[in-house]
Amino acid sequence: MADTNFDLIVVGGGPGGYVAAIRSAQLGLKTAVVEREHLGGICLNWGCIPTKALLRSSEVYQIIKHAGDFGFKVDGVSIDFAKIIERSRKVASQLSNGVRHLMKKNKIEVFDGHGALAGCGKLKVTKDGKPLAELTAKHIVLATGARARSLPGLEPDGKLIWTYKEAMVPKAIPKSLLVVGSGAIGIEFASFYRTLGSEVTVVEVLDRVLPVEDEEISAIAAKAFTKQGMKLKVGTTVTELKKGADNVTATLKDKTGKTETLTVDRVILAVGIVGNVENVGLEGSKVKVEKAHVVIDEYCRTAEPGVYAIGDLVGPPWLAHKAMHEGVICVEKIAGVKGVHPMQVTNIPGCTYCTPQVASVGLTEAAAKAKGHEVKVGRFPFIGNGKAIALGEPEGLVKTVFDAKTGELLGAHMVGAEVTELIQGYTVAKTLETTEAELMQTVFPHPTLSEMMHESVLAAYGRTLHI
Repeated sequence: MADTNFDLIVVGGGPGGYVAAIRSAQLGLKTAVVEREHLGGICLNWGCIPTKALLRSSEVYQIIKHAGDFGFKVDGVSIDFAKIIERSRKVASQLSNGVRHLMKKNKIEVFDGHGALAGCGKLKVTKDGKPLAELTAKHIVLATGARARSLPGLEPDGKLIWTYKEAMVPKAIPKSLLVVGSGAIGIEFASFYRTLGSEVTVVEVLDRVLPVEDEEISAIAAKAFTKQGMKLKVGTTVTELKKGADNVTATLKDKTGKTETLTVDRVILAVGIVGNVENVGLEGSKVKVEKAHVVIDEYCRTAEPGVYAIGDLVGPPWLAHKAMHEGVICVEKIAGVKGVHPMQVTNIPGCTYCTPQVASVGLTEAAAKAKGHEVKVGRFPFIGNGKAIALGEPEGLVKTVFDAKTGELLGAHMVGAEVTELIQGYTVAKTLETTEAELMQTVFPHPTLSEMMHESVLAAYGRTLHI
């Protein structure tokens, strides 16, 4: 019989949950994780990691198609789509097994089942609807994640109308595809399938794609997507999806009220996510739920004593790294670690792994102005960077936004090759409350893409050197 009494139990083994459990164990707390499906959660198994494996395959294909630009002749290239999917699933499986190893390494008890609150300090675990165990702990952290949102009349069926799960493991590349929603998930799938040859149409209800990004960055990305052959329909809603034998006819309505129909092989719904708040015992507790997300304070505490919540369950930004950091903050506060600081949302970077990549941290130019800041804005294009030209990646932009009075870095926004790797530099700068002075005095290595980060800062103050 496994022990059933713990200091801390985490419900959900996704990025937030397993990191919270590891930090708890590091701090000497007797810890357990309850996971009903796969350790690593959606991120490792059906989200962040396998999608990046798919996108890497599409990037390699794109490079091969342009091999002539680099001095190579490549003939007869074909796509083994089953192998692309197989590689993606292997990557996901490897990392999920790695999380199980981390649980064992940190002496964390794992219960493979469904967890639900069962009264003060109690958690009932079931497996296939049958009782498995009743656990007790002074602290219970809910990290049950979220699932794809569906809209009335636009429900997925897993065959013709997909969520991210079906979009990751199809048997064949659809000849035509409609992507509903142009956030990170929608645009990444649109980019993947377009590169592999699908005719892709993206519909976005707001007035631009990637609407959470800086407007200037969104415009550059949209231009690149259009050049690749994507059809972008912004300010447009999908009012109906009519399923045929092996296709779907969508009715689209623009902001003027004009309608049109579009018939495609498959549809991907990427219209957001909702928290998994059902069947976890919240009804008999003081935990508050608003808009399908659990309400917490700055240290992830719910209104129920001894119950905490982290990650996608508590709302945006829906990012694995945000969930991980919340898990650490939550557990360190529980353990009484000194100097624990609440999450600073403006210091959380966002990344979209389409082609070209998009990354950002902090306030957009418009948001900074709306908050009353007088701003200085710097821009530096990829075409002015030697490494970008050498890589054959001359399209893109690095943009920085500073407070004109204090020199505070308010935001940084990028579009172009490898910007999802570069953004951490600005994230570190924001976390350290760096001003333009320190960034200007920092020596960036040459030749690198990172030099554009330096040049963008210089440009904000009229001191750019290479353009």
